[in-house]
Amino acid sequence: MSQDSDLKVTKVDFLKSQNSVQHHTDAYNTPNLVVRRGQPFLLQLTLSRELRAADKLSLHFSIGERPMEPTGTLMSLNPRSSRNVSGWQIAIVKSNGTECTLSVTSAPNAAVGIYGLMVKTGPNVYKPEKNAVYLLFNPWCEGDIVFLSNEAERKEYVLNDTGYIYVGSSFDIHGKPWNFGQFEESILDACMYLLDKSKLKMSSRRDPVVVSRAMSALVNANDDNGVVLGNWSGKYENGTSPMAWIGSVAILQQYYKTKKPVSFGQCWVFSGVLTTVMRCLGIPARSVSNFNSAHDTDENLRVDVYLNEKGEKLKWMSSDSVWNFHVWNDVWMKRRDLPSGFDGWQAIDATPQEQSQGIFQCGPCPLKAVKDGDVYLPYDSKFVYAEVNADRVYWRVTDENGRKKYTKLGVESQSIGAKISTKAVGQNRREDITWQYKFPEGSSEERASMRRAVSYLQPSEMTPRARFAAVPMANQSDDGKDTTQNEVVPKSGVQVEITNEKPLCPGNPIEVAIIVKSTMAGSWTVDITSSCQLQSYTGKVHANLGYIKQTVKVEGQSEVRVPLKIMPEAYMKELATVDDEEHVHVTAIAEIQGTDEKLTKEVSLSFEYPPIQVQMPETAKVNKDFTCAFIFKNKLNVPLDNCKLMVEGLGIFKMATFDEGDIQPGRIIKSEVICTPTRVGEKKIVARLTSNQVKDISVEKAIMVTH
Repeated sequence: MSQDSDLKVTKVDFLKSQNSVQHHTDAYNTPNLVVRRGQPFLLQLTLSRELRAADKLSLHFSIGERPMEPTGTLMSLNPRSSRNVSGWQIAIVKSNGTECTLSVTSAPNAAVGIYGLMVKTGPNVYKPEKNAVYLLFNPWCEGDIVFLSNEAERKEYVLNDTGYIYVGSSFDIHGKPWNFGQFEESILDACMYLLDKSKLKMSSRRDPVVVSRAMSALVNANDDNGVVLGNWSGKYENGTSPMAWIGSVAILQQYYKTKKPVSFGQCWVFSGVLTTVMRCLGIPARSVSNFNSAHDTDENLRVDVYLNEKGEKLKWMSSDSVWNFHVWNDVWMKRRDLPSGFDGWQAIDATPQEQSQGIFQCGPCPLKAVKDGDVYLPYDSKFVYAEVNADRVYWRVTDENGRKKYTKLGVESQSIGAKISTKAVGQNRREDITWQYKFPEGSSEERASMRRAVSYLQPSEMTPRARFAAVPMANQSDDGKDTTQNEVVPKSGVQVEITNEKPLCPGNPIEVAIIVKSTMAGSWTVDITSSCQLQSYTGKVHANLGYIKQTVKVEGQSEVRVPLKIMPEAYMKELATVDDEEHVHVTAIAEIQGTDEKLTKEVSLSFEYPPIQVQMPETAKVNKDFTCAFIFKNKLNVPLDNCKLMVEGLGIFKMATFDEGDIQPGRIIKSEVICTPTRVGEKKIVARLTSNQVKDISVEKAIMVTH
């Protein structure tokens, strides 16, 4: 046989620009081809001669350490045989002289990861340069279980690389700009590294349920040297304060480079990084904030709050807690592992709170299971259910003859799980998605869901959260659970409210008012106890700032205002001693004389800060420099010590940090960055200022980049 008849491949063109536009992967910053499963992509082969009918030609795609056909980790695709290998397909689209274009379609349930490609022509094997092909989940493909039919939602939940994470308190919600940055340099490789690190079997990498659960464990560092190390101590000297991060990019890049956990994170950081990882792998994801989030350690759907005589929360009494907000994630997928009806959004959570199957991981848990009270379904639905549905029970603890006496002050059944929030699709505003997690408070559906959930909960003993216990407990109405569910409406018609008279600015007095209202005829004497505490968003008390005790009289339909004023010297020192964003927490107890009625009310207020101004053009051109200036004036009447300004613009400039030192009252600082846009479209620039006194002033501004 003559040499010239021996067919060889001399080149493979991955047609990257054409394929990546079709696959919505053109934004990934990588030299390799990135495609989504279940969707055709083209390869162009250059051959040593024209392809003949008798020639043997096959493409070999392999993944993992020991690729084999029976395990679906090696695909030998022959364009001339109709044999379909594990759902993959190949066809010759056109053959013209020495050029041959092939169309390859991976299976819509193929394992996600990095595939190597080799081309065989008879005895010859050709391994192209950059032969790694990245295969991702595909929300555009109906056969993929992460399929999402709405294009605007796919743009938001898969392709949007910036967004907001909602923080603060239910009385005062603000959006923290966050750069997810799933397309930035080495982020895709970091996610592929996490997939390998998860030690999932290749067959498990087909399933977004298993992959998202594994990633909820790997984004925290608790069990497996994962990405982010949690720290709620208020002391962050040997790392970055959780308040200071602008987004996930610097975190994932550092992790991929060092392979060591990055210091430090709290819930919004874990959630932001998990959104990045999920979107990067092609699973639709969103960061979700739950306000007044219960952390119910013993699964009794009750969080006990203990107060002393001054109405101050006792720090040492309870392992249960209520966080002002807690941020987790929802991911979109079908649940073929469950009975029908539980497809759609699933909650997952990377913040290490409680172990599940022996590891700090949580979810995916169907939102529908939470809404309907089907808390026997995997994974961790009891825990998520309690986060949004527990009751808050208030107790007063007094000392009587050396023994502690507990007086029940009341039950709040409607405050936990409020204003559940995520960024709206295609808009820079908050969307309230509470209705996706629960029926309206007090509605008959909500009560039925609660009864159903309670019937599945094990009485007061911890059980593994991922157990699939499909047998409801015997009816437990005798344990008083149902009786505490209903909030008591006072017969006297007396109500209590707490308002702040003026915005809270560091360096100014804190002025709040306790308002006692009477809504019915009659005259009542009310004993008011109110306290003011400085606490973190996790409910941890840092300082008692002051309290009042007063007796007031209300008659008919009237109201009385009781002022509570805290001078700046009582709290400014405390603000500078912790590195956390502090909230002012006010609790009021009203006891109505001559009755056994007791009312409790609490609010969490946030400080307000002067803004950062951003000066830059409205539009810019690719690869043409422009200047962006950040200007900040300290309008507070206290100096801000040890100020740092962090700025980042995805596709415009890398993250930069400016040390601004101490900024005296009235002083203006200005920092400039030279920007070079590398991608077209609307891009956002984010800046964040931190100091000893003020932990987080952030701003973002958009610019349109054109060719």
